[in-house]
Amino acid sequence: MKKNTAYRKDLFSTFLNQIWRVFSGPLILLSIPFFLTPEVQGFWYTFISLAALSVLADLGFSNIILQFSAHEFAFLRFREDMTLEGEVYHLYKLSDFFLFSIRWLVKVILFIFPLIIIGGYFFIAYHTPSDITISRWVLAWIVYAFASAFVFVNSILLSFFEGLNLVGKVQQLRFQIAVVTTITMFLGLILHFDLFALAASNIVSAFLGMMLIFKNFKKLIRQFINIEPHERYNWWPEFFPLICRYAISWGSGFLVFQLFTPMTFYFHGPVAAGKIGISIAMWTAGFNIAISWITAITPKMNMLIAEKKWEYLDSIFRNGLIKSIGTMMIGGILFFTLEYCLYFDISFFHRIIEPAGMLILFTAWLLQVGINAMAIYLRAHKKEPLVYISCFNAVIVVIGTFVCGKFLDEAYLFGGFFLGSLIQCPLVYLIFCRFRKEHRSV
Repeated sequence: MKKNTAYRKDLFSTFLNQIWRVFSGPLILLSIPFFLTPEVQGFWYTFISLAALSVLADLGFSNIILQFSAHEFAFLRFREDMTLEGEVYHLYKLSDFFLFSIRWLVKVILFIFPLIIIGGYFFIAYHTPSDITISRWVLAWIVYAFASAFVFVNSILLSFFEGLNLVGKVQQLRFQIAVVTTITMFLGLILHFDLFALAASNIVSAFLGMMLIFKNFKKLIRQFINIEPHERYNWWPEFFPLICRYAISWGSGFLVFQLFTPMTFYFHGPVAAGKIGISIAMWTAGFNIAISWITAITPKMNMLIAEKKWEYLDSIFRNGLIKSIGTMMIGGILFFTLEYCLYFDISFFHRIIEPAGMLILFTAWLLQVGINAMAIYLRAHKKEPLVYISCFNAVIVVIGTFVCGKFLDEAYLFGGFFLGSLIQCPLVYLIFCRFRKEHRSV
């Protein structure tokens, strides 16, 4: 009964966070074309895509930190004061991994984010039309990218605590951050701050996230720091091969999901980039809502693997997968019904790509629901068996997007993404089936 109650709370908190995106996403999506010119809209989404180069700092670490913490937490439990107790060996390992994660995080932040800020500046400056002055965006970019580093730190720390089966708590914090960030962004748009509305929202997100993490987890952090001295665990034999494989997969994923807006900016200019950016944002929100059924059980899956409870693991995964695909399908049907009925009556539909392009993009994201769900299941075993598939998919998407961007209208830019997803899905399923069979036989 307690397990079911905890799951319902985790699921409710996850959906609350995603449902906020359902309401806040359209609010921002509708506000951007209303308050920004088509050119500034293009810069807006190009900023977001370039800042997503933080994947070079992540390299899958957000997923690894959740997995490793969940595997150790499987043998621990919380006291009423939110400190941990249980098997001493695993408590020591968990505290040591937390400190190891902080050291790793500091190193990658200091190395990667200066490159993002400088590289982003030169990319946008080089491709900015001559009639747009650089001063309109350069300061906003620097502030936005700098604040992104602290947002990234907060996200990594929350992933660690989420691995301690605190999905509900972490999702509540993410919800609070999202609400305040969205309000800040919306007010900035109303006050005609333009690109500085985006930068201001990132600053607020960074400071609020740090404050909430300290407020809710200070006792736990203090326990990790003050736990009695013990021999340091050598994480490198387990961590390094995995982070290398994740780096390849995550880098490939970045090319797949963050390539489109900058490439459209390059081939077709800021107006077309704005259409591509807002279209991606819509279906990304839909994907995040759909995959919530899997997200809510991710720490639990890691713990069940550590405990070798295979039947229960497969049961909750299968149930979550069906619900995720069904949710994405329902969202797609609702959107295309509205677009068909109201296309000529609502101007918003003319600030996104045309219906044929939206259908291609939706179908690709629907396939990604299944692909990502299976990937989460596989990676919960502290393995990364999808490296070669991710690289192969990235090659298809990059080449396909380049060809479509150069020779076709921007509405068909996602042809490469669709083709890559169509090929990737059965390949991932074959690996999924083989992996489960081999792992159970060990």
